[in-house]
Amino acid sequence: MSGGNPCLTCGACCAFFRVSFYWGEIHSDFMVPEALTEPVNPVRMAMQGTNQPKPRCVALEGEVGDCVSCSIYPNRPSPCRQFEANDAEGACNRARAAYGLPPLELEPVAA
Repeated sequence: MSGGNPCLTCGACCAFFRVSFYWGEIHSDFMVPEALTEPVNPVRMAMQGTNQPKPRCVALEGEVGDCVSCSIYPNRPSPCRQFEANDAEGACNRARAAYGLPPLELEPVAA
């Protein structure tokens, strides 16, 4: 897939994985909106909707595989910041497969 960010037309990771993080992130520089979270245990929070058998983050806007965006992108929690998008061999493609989306392939690095 060349040109553009494939994440803008995918969003599968936001509707496949639980997004859990240390509760302090709702009061950190990230300022994850507390109203969009739910407790997992005394020290972990999760984005609402992701701690379900069929997860979908409450902050995900749009249709998976079409046109998506994150309504809290500048304030997203650390798992979202650390997620390896377009990691053709890992979690990204597992999420894409769950939605019937073709796998992404690593683009060759220019010499």
